[in-house]
Amino acid sequence: MRRLFDHVDWRVRSLAEVKAFYVKFLPAVGFPEIEENAEWIGFSAKRDEPKPEFIGVIEDREHRPSATRLAFWAETRTEVDRIAGVVVAAGGKNVEGPMLNPEYGPDYYAAFFEDPGGNRLEVCCRRGSE
Repeated sequence: MRRLFDHVDWRVRSLAEVKAFYVKFLPAVGFPEIEENAEWIGFSAKRDEPKPEFIGVIEDREHRPSATRLAFWAETRTEVDRIAGVVVAAGGKNVEGPMLNPEYGPDYYAAFFEDPGGNRLEVCCRRGSE
């Protein structure tokens, strides 16, 4: 399968505020390789490639959360449920679901939440029940 993206530069106001959340959440959705320095934390997918897809969580003191939402794919509804549990345990805020969202499609099952800094995220599955 070809890559659908190379990387995401995800801005946060404070790395200290969100680090514990992302160290638990991003490995749960498929980015288990972690490297960091004082200004960012990188989370890479585990693939047989020299540089797999990655998400860089980057501190930007001027960043303000917006209505932008990054949604992660889950293969099954059970996977959405599992990841939602990780989100709650990691300190995710304003968690909604997991639940069916028929306004987005007949099988759209998702959990919506924010990181501790207020950035909006989601994990979803568009397949019927297992």
